[in-house]
Amino acid sequence: MRRHELSDAEWEFVRPLLPGSERGRKRLDDRTVLNGIVWKFRTGTAWRDVPDRYGSWATLHTRFRRWAKDGTFERMLREAQARADAAGEVDWLVSVDSTIVRAHQHAAGARKGGARSPALGRSRGGLTSKIHLACDAVGRPLAFVLTGGNVNDCTQFTAVMETIRVPRIGPGRPRVRPDHVLGDKGYSSKAIRAWLRHRGIRHTIPERADQIRNRARRGSAGGRPPAIDREIYKQRNVVERCFNRLKQWRGIATRYDKTAESYQAAVTLASL
Repeated sequence: MRRHELSDAEWEFVRPLLPGSERGRKRLDDRTVLNGIVWKFRTGTAWRDVPDRYGSWATLHTRFRRWAKDGTFERMLREAQARADAAGEVDWLVSVDSTIVRAHQHAAGARKGGARSPALGRSRGGLTSKIHLACDAVGRPLAFVLTGGNVNDCTQFTAVMETIRVPRIGPGRPRVRPDHVLGDKGYSSKAIRAWLRHRGIRHTIPERADQIRNRARRGSAGGRPPAIDREIYKQRNVVERCFNRLKQWRGIATRYDKTAESYQAAVTLASL
């Protein structure tokens, strides 16, 4: 096994989840192709520069695009989450945050129009994307949403939370509700707190300084400040460590993909 390639245990996990050949004819081995795809995103190289031992770069790119489109990588991630939850390994103290990803100049130039946004936004550093992510207490990614880098964090909170769907092994609905949610001051809003209370989800989100001042200015009409458990809030740094691990994949730390679909599939693969 070479560096950045799947181990035997990892291959045995993903092998049943890969779609078969549509035409029934012999094709390049799926394990070789998947190793080439992982190598490409781990190193951040161009498709044309993937080593010849993984086969034709065009075959790798075609297979990757096909698996991204049919949800293969999403099925892999859901299966991994389901097995971890069934084994009691998922800690439902969920942390939410976002990270900015600089877009390379190769990420620009996709065809305009269509139903899907390219998830690119122009900010001070140029074109960027933003990954809004929720992870459990051990840093396991549970859900993420991809937007342009100029999108505010709090506007995507409910979208991220509603993307959490951890399937059950056997009968039963997917689990969608955390035990507790941690977020920084960027998520401090009445709408978010009301959304969490309505679903019976405990949360620890500190107030912004301007909100504290406004409440104090109103006196008793300003209401009580939200309860903050400082010890629990210390665990929010796990989401930062999760981003650090994801960005060890250089193809994630810098976006080279023109379409949001391709980049989202790469993030899903890295999360897996």
